Amino acid sequence: MARTKTVAAVSAAGPDSSQEPIEHHGVIGDLHTVALVAIDGTIDYLCLPHLDSPSVFASLLDARRGGRFALTPLLEGARRRQFYLPDSNILITRALTQGGVAEISDFMAIRGSGEHAHPLVRRVKTVRGEVRYRVRCEPRFDYGRRGHRVEIRKDEALFHPEGEGFPTLRLHADVPLREHDGAVVGEFTLRAGESAAFVLHEAHPGEPSPWTRHEAIADAFKDTLNYWRSWVGRSTYRGRWREMVNRSALTLKLLTSKPHGSIAAAATFGLPEELGGERNWDYRYAWIRDASFTLYGLMRLGYTEEAGAFMKWLEARCGELNPDGSLQIMYGLDGRHDLREEALTHLEGYRGSAPVRIGNGAYDQLQLDIYGELLDSVYLYNKFGEPISYDLWTNLVRLLDWVVEHWRERDAGIWEVRGAHQEFLYSRLMCWVALDRGLRLARSRSFPCPRDRWLTARDEIYHDVFHSFWDPRLKAFIQAKGVPTLDASSLMMPLVKFVGPRDPRWLSTMKAIEERLVDDSLVYRYCASEGSSDGLHGTEGTFNMCTFWYVECLSRAGDVQRARFIFEKMLGYANHVGLYSEELGPHGEHLGNFPQAFTHLGLISAAYNLDQRLSAER
Repeated sequence: MARTKTVAAVSAAGPDSSQEPIEHHGVIGDLHTVALVAIDGTIDYLCLPHLDSPSVFASLLDARRGGRFALTPLLEGARRRQFYLPDSNILITRALTQGGVAEISDFMAIRGSGEHAHPLVRRVKTVRGEVRYRVRCEPRFDYGRRGHRVEIRKDEALFHPEGEGFPTLRLHADVPLREHDGAVVGEFTLRAGESAAFVLHEAHPGEPSPWTRHEAIADAFKDTLNYWRSWVGRSTYRGRWREMVNRSALTLKLLTSKPHGSIAAAATFGLPEELGGERNWDYRYAWIRDASFTLYGLMRLGYTEEAGAFMKWLEARCGELNPDGSLQIMYGLDGRHDLREEALTHLEGYRGSAPVRIGNGAYDQLQLDIYGELLDSVYLYNKFGEPISYDLWTNLVRLLDWVVEHWRERDAGIWEVRGAHQEFLYSRLMCWVALDRGLRLARSRSFPCPRDRWLTARDEIYHDVFHSFWDPRLKAFIQAKGVPTLDASSLMMPLVKFVGPRDPRWLSTMKAIEERLVDDSLVYRYCASEGSSDGLHGTEGTFNMCTFWYVECLSRAGDVQRARFIFEKMLGYANHVGLYSEELGPHGEHLGNFPQAFTHLGLISAAYNLDQRLSAER
């Protein structure tokens, strides 16, 4: 007979308050959502049913209230190891001692079309000796705001959330389970060669669990491994650093929404850019800014199917322009517009970093650079993918006409400042890119357009950048008009072909950036002590994507061996399974949301360019 118990939204009891560092995690996923698996065997982050849905596990953000799925080998003083099966997103976590070795295999099963239950599969095996294990599964629905009822049945437990709109979760287990304070717990022993499996998935009414047979779990493992290896095998990249490039590609694939084709900026929300600080944002959305980098990276690796799906998503957003022809800067993965920001005040935050935010208040900011990134992505796809449609072109004409009218305005810029708007160099630069790529598209496809109007505006922007953003005292391009400070976003100037990579003014700017923003091989996005302000308190780490931009600038400028040295040093800052967060702290710790798509896109682009130039030198 089933046994049930109801628990409140936030339990006063729970595990201890320890949290593994951000970098002590691998990620698994099923192209709908992503889970973070800590090196101690705990799944401490998962949103269901989609990556931007409310969390069911978030102990990474609050060890007591967030919820977790811990699978712990009780081996005192064990050494921990974690790695991916090669060319896959199947994660192996090991605990090793003289007395025994335990191994956990974690993956989310990849299935075909139809209703998806998002199965999270955990298989534990004793490799050597006899090992005692403890399992504790304690979901906390709706970011820990919604209570649930626990029902224990034979070989499984069900978690029924209060209210409507949240799926019931079913935990299949090979070992006996019992309820404890809203969690499902158990202890068991496995001798060498023995294993046990746990599968957590959505429970659809009237449907029996498909995971009661061991053969189903074994088949899912094989199918998932074959899927990832087949996908990696489609990559056309054959250059140096293939393992890191493939890992970045696999990470981007995990951040891709299979139903919609969009790609999230990162898997998580609320992870801080500064410990104890307020720079804690939600990155589970699709930024227009990422478009050109994403499409470039996917097409460079030969993933034209993924590039085409993302292009369809972008085309749909261009069909939803504001009445004046402008575009929103980011959207939900399904294309929704409303991303209003909210603070989860009941969560303490990663290592006390509060507030924890969901939604993103920057969604309705004016950020002029997005038009350049969008047009660059369309231009690249039209050139290397498929010809764009008539309907998309007509919407792009409206959009570019808006750019002609508004490129002089102050905005929030690429860094989404929450202080006073300014005339940012990067925004001005990318407005130039928008018009330049629009003109190129029109010429290559013989599209009708107000060519003279666009050309005049493009050239006006060009002259304005050289006249208004060049500081003769610094001998460098500055962050914003009237603000004599530097910004790493200017590293994009030669990458978008605005200035030659060996132009004297650009080389002088590079030297100034190296003196003020580069720390060893790492790059800060700007220096607040020199007058730059984003309207927020506190400091931040170095920006990983900016370091990869720096590498590519060095490579294009002909300093190839130095570029390689810095690139390979930067590879050493990845975590133990090759993943990057947004930033690095002063001790090399990972900060910000994790893993971040932009960083891995920057790695792919830098590796591709650098490999080509190294091969040309041979």
